Amino acid sequence: MSALPHPDLVLFQGEKPFPILPAVDHYAGSEKLMRKAMSLQQELGPVFDITCDCEDGAHAGAEAEHATMAAGIVMSDENRFGRVGARIHDVTHPHWEADVDILVGQAGKRLAFLTIPKPRSTADATRQIEAIKRAELQHGIGREIPVHVLIETHGALRDAWEIAALDRVESLDFGLMDFVSGHHGAIPGSAMRSPGQFDHPLVARAKCDIAAAALANGVVPSHNVTTELKDLDYIRRDAERARQEFGYLRMWSIHPNQIVPIVEAMRPNFSEVEEASQILISAQDKHWGPIQHAGKLHDRASYRYYWELLKRARATGMHIPEEATSRFFQQ
Repeated sequence: MSALPHPDLVLFQGEKPFPILPAVDHYAGSEKLMRKAMSLQQELGPVFDITCDCEDGAHAGAEAEHATMAAGIVMSDENRFGRVGARIHDVTHPHWEADVDILVGQAGKRLAFLTIPKPRSTADATRQIEAIKRAELQHGIGREIPVHVLIETHGALRDAWEIAALDRVESLDFGLMDFVSGHHGAIPGSAMRSPGQFDHPLVARAKCDIAAAALANGVVPSHNVTTELKDLDYIRRDAERARQEFGYLRMWSIHPNQIVPIVEAMRPNFSEVEEASQILISAQDKHWGPIQHAGKLHDRASYRYYWELLKRARATGMHIPEEATSRFFQQ
C-alpha cells in the first residue's frame, strides 16, 4: 500500500488540511478534577481534549501557583495522548503574561493548545498570540502551539472573521454565558439554556456567524457548554442541535457525565463512514482520478469531504473498516 499516495498528500496540495480535533473540549479547574479527567481519558482514549483552566480555576493571588500546577499536569506521565491544553487569563488581567510565560516555558513542548478568553477585538487576540510566539522563542520551544479563541464579547463577534484568519488559530469557541450577560438584560437568562440558546434570534445569529467565520477560514467551530449535568438525553440533544443545525464540530464539557453523549452526538453516521471508506479505497486504487460508486460519479472534491469525515469518525473513536485503517491511518 505504501506505493499508493496518501489522501493528505494529494487532496490538500497548496493548502493546510482542516484540523481534526476531538469532539469534546473538557474543562477542569482544580488539580483533582484535571487528574480525574486524565484518568477518564486513559479509559476512553483521546476522544476528548482536556483544558486546564487557569482563568476561572485560579484563586486570586495564587495565579502563578495554579499555572505552574497546570503545566505539571500537561507534562505528567498521565498525559498519555498529548491532548491537554490550558486557558490563560484575558488580556485585561494583570497575570495573563505570566500565565503564558509559565505554561509555555514549563509545558510548551506538550501543550495541545492555549485558549485565550474575552478578546474585545482582533487586536486583543493578536497581542496574546504574539506573546505566545515570543515565549516560544525565549524558551526554545521548537513547535508552534495552536491557539483557541473564545468569542464572547460584542467586539470579538464583530471581528470573528478576522480573528479566525489569524496565524495559529485552530478553533473559535462560543462563550454563551458571557455573551448573554454582555447584553445587559436585553437577552433573557433563558437563552443561556435550551431551547432558548438555539431559538433566541440574537444568540442564534452569533452561533451562525462564529461557525461560518471558523469554517470559511479552516478553523474548527466549538460550541458552548450545556448547563445540564445529569440528563444524558438532554445533553445529547443539545450536542445534536449544535452539530446538525449550526455546523459545530466540537463542544465544551464541564462535567464528566457530558463527555460521552457529546461524543456520540458529534459522530458521523455509521453508514456514511462505511461509504467513505469504500469510496476512498477505490479512489486511491485509481490514483485519485474520478471513479463511479453506486452509480454516482466522484472526484477530488467529494474525496476531500469523505476523507475529512473519516478522520472525524476516527477522532470520535468510531470503528473504521480494517482496510481503510491499514491504508490511511497506519503510517
